[in-house]
Amino acid sequence: MDILDIFDVVVLTEEIPSHKLRKGELGTIVEKLDNDAFLVEFADTKGVTYAMIPLKSSSLMKVYYEPVLA
Repeated sequence: MDILDIFDVVVLTEEIPSHKLRKGELGTIVEKLDNDAFLVEFADTKGVTYAMIPLKSSSLMKVYYEPVLA
């Protein structure tokens, strides 16, 4: 399992209908709440926040922009 930390970009692995969030939406971890919970900000392409909610790590997957270096 990936270790998640503040400022990591993450993808939502499940829908959160109460916040109108779809599986696959990108967010940024802005605060670590405990060992398994994070405050995640979801913003549009203009940088406007449309949701900021606490989520368990099981609902998130870390996004990587570069390959693993051997």
